[in-house]
Amino acid sequence: MDALYEQLKDRIRELKRVVVAFSGGVDSTLLLAAAHDALGDLALGVTAVSATYPDHEHERACELAKLLGARHQVIETDELSDPTFRANPPDRCYHCKRELFDELFALAAAEGNAVVLDGSNVDDFDDYRPGRQAAKEVGVRSPLAELGLGKAEVRRLAKERGLPNWSEPACACLASRIPYGEQITAERLGRIGAAEASLRSLGFRVLRVRDHGSLARIEVGADELDRALEPKLREQIVRAIAGHGYAYVCLDLKGYRTGAMNETLESRPRG
Repeated sequence: MDALYEQLKDRIRELKRVVVAFSGGVDSTLLLAAAHDALGDLALGVTAVSATYPDHEHERACELAKLLGARHQVIETDELSDPTFRANPPDRCYHCKRELFDELFALAAAEGNAVVLDGSNVDDFDDYRPGRQAAKEVGVRSPLAELGLGKAEVRRLAKERGLPNWSEPACACLASRIPYGEQITAERLGRIGAAEASLRSLGFRVLRVRDHGSLARIEVGADELDRALEPKLREQIVRAIAGHGYAYVCLDLKGYRTGAMNETLESRPRG
């Protein structure tokens, strides 16, 4: 196996017991795989589910944990009970992550004072990610970033480890589809999730449905833009999205890009 992967296992092995924040994305899957390889049942993967978390990602996380043979636990969080989170300020992710990490540290204590890990990599520091501040405040460790691993290296190691999601697109909570300052509600999250499920059923792989009230702004991968504009498929897209309560359906010609909602911020601090 790659020397970097061995270094990752060695770093985790030094921690003795760990709790891994496990979303089912490629970063946290590589981290849980390495933790399980290094520590066996002394590593616990924890997946948090809520109204902000798409159902298919929860199901995928459970499947991946089973495939790895890793201990796995699902917990429920309730970000919508926090009025600050619902108000959707630019530091929304900070409040979400603080709740998550509080839950994880409680589990870590029950696991014999295990160390809490997340799957952040060095490329995550290139965008505005207020959740990183929450991680710093409570002492979450990020072994991928500590070893200087970026997304490309994470995917390469995941492929070598035989992880089936090594090439899958990044996932993010549904609240990230709502413009800052606009109220986050269970209804909006539900229709976003349903609209994105409809697009996946039409064969799109990399996608987001940005919710601008009565308007749905669709982002798909740059290599899928031409396909989305094919007349018959375009009609299917409009029918599907309108069926979820949107009066207007538009296609963003820039295509998908991570952190699109951050483009409206006057200042975009990093990390």
